[in-house]
Amino acid sequence: MTGHTGTSGDTPRFVETILDWRGTWFLARLALVGAYILGGVVKLTDWPGAVAEQAHFGMSPPGFWAGLTIAIELIGSALILAGRYVWLGAGMLGVFTALAAIKANAFWTMQGQERFAATNAFFEHIGLIGGFVLAAMVAEHARRKFGA
Repeated sequence: MTGHTGTSGDTPRFVETILDWRGTWFLARLALVGAYILGGVVKLTDWPGAVAEQAHFGMSPPGFWAGLTIAIELIGSALILAGRYVWLGAGMLGVFTALAAIKANAFWTMQGQERFAATNAFFEHIGLIGGFVLAAMVAEHARRKFGA
């Protein structure tokens, strides 16, 4: 590719600048875990709703699963945002996301529009899992390279 000013192959300099900016790493992690933080806080502030949600999905006892969900969403997110034990936070949220996708978006048991929506949601969750793996990989690479 020609006509750009990138210093490492095909990457334009302005993209390198954005990717090298420390704030980009934090904002990317915040974007990845934002929904989990919001979900955890909403469940924490609406305990009856959190328990009802778990009951809706057939989880028993629903109070236990509501508490575990809140803990996973908030602790996993905090670890990723703090940049410490990112592998653990990513693993927590990745496994949680996989189990939730299977339980809540079992498109293979559905028909019509419901199946279409659940299929989309299922594969969006798979994409999030990929994002968690990438976040853990980037954090591990940085730790090895910079001792961060």
